[in-house]
Amino acid sequence: MLSRVANALYWMVRYIERADNLARMLEVNEQLLLDVAEPGLALHDTFWRPIILSTGDEELFNELHPEGGNREIVHFLSMDERNPNSVRSAIAQARENARTVRDQLSEALWEELNGLHLFLRSEDAERLLRANPPHFHETIRKAGYVINGIVSSNLAHDEAWHFMDLGRNMERADKTTRLLDITSFLPSTGAEASLVDHHWTAILHACGARNVFQTIHREHPTPLKIVEFLVLDREFPRSVRYCIDRADAALHQISGSPRGSFANEAERVSGRLLASLAYGSADEIMEEGLHTFLDDLQAHFNRIGEAVFREYVLLPESDESRPPIPAESVSAVVAWQLQQQQQQQQQQ
Repeated sequence: MLSRVANALYWMVRYIERADNLARMLEVNEQLLLDVAEPGLALHDTFWRPIILSTGDEELFNELHPEGGNREIVHFLSMDERNPNSVRSAIAQARENARTVRDQLSEALWEELNGLHLFLRSEDAERLLRANPPHFHETIRKAGYVINGIVSSNLAHDEAWHFMDLGRNMERADKTTRLLDITSFLPSTGAEASLVDHHWTAILHACGARNVFQTIHREHPTPLKIVEFLVLDREFPRSVRYCIDRADAALHQISGSPRGSFANEAERVSGRLLASLAYGSADEIMEEGLHTFLDDLQAHFNRIGEAVFREYVLLPESDESRPPIPAESVSAVVAWQLQQQQQQQQQQ
């Protein structure tokens, strides 16, 4: 497979997953606000600021909206083209990657993704977000279900599919950690602190995990049990351990090397991370500090992403002539990739 095709498929699915997870986060937060908010509560600090902090977009938001409130945060994360991580921007970038490899996609997949892109660029989408934000985000979430279903059932499970499966699970693992990290930025004193338990339950809802969790545990969800389930469970599709297991399997399918060994740096890092998750415990995570643990996980995800990029996208003979990509930031990889795509389009 051509490296540019592998790269486009990998990032197409990552961007789709990014939009889906952000829409889930916002939808659940809006429902939580309706259910538990009371007059006098600091809604900005309790409900919206933690999301901006967990996504790492607070610097850009403060620059664009120095006096911004809750409405500005929702629009910034949903429809602001100046935010490269907004739902609208993520779908636009997914569609652009899909456009460059249309021959690798089914007609149904292209039509669904292109239709979602056109909807998000329409005035109808802006009106829906203003009038009914939960319904807007539900629309995005349901579109994600359809696209993932098409990818799973309408495409051959060949090398191209494994690159997409790798991208989906890497992005999903990252977003699960960011959902959990919201709790690190919640108020610890005052009336708002009483809502922390509601936030933990909302995280389960955002991952679509509430019913599954209750079926397995049959008890009131506690932070320890939620962390154990969303980080270490081996069977739930949005747990970090499950996603890294799937990503590791996809890497070995692509290289052809047997699992339990490694043929490149991406497989070495993913295998080592998977082993630590398989033998970890929620008690150890909480003792270390959840925020610290999640930051470390995200650093591992970034290293895997950079290793995949260097192994399968950068050509060896041109590696030295291209700008370095810092291991600590996948956003640098994305920015470099988009710059290269734009240059190629200008040359055509």
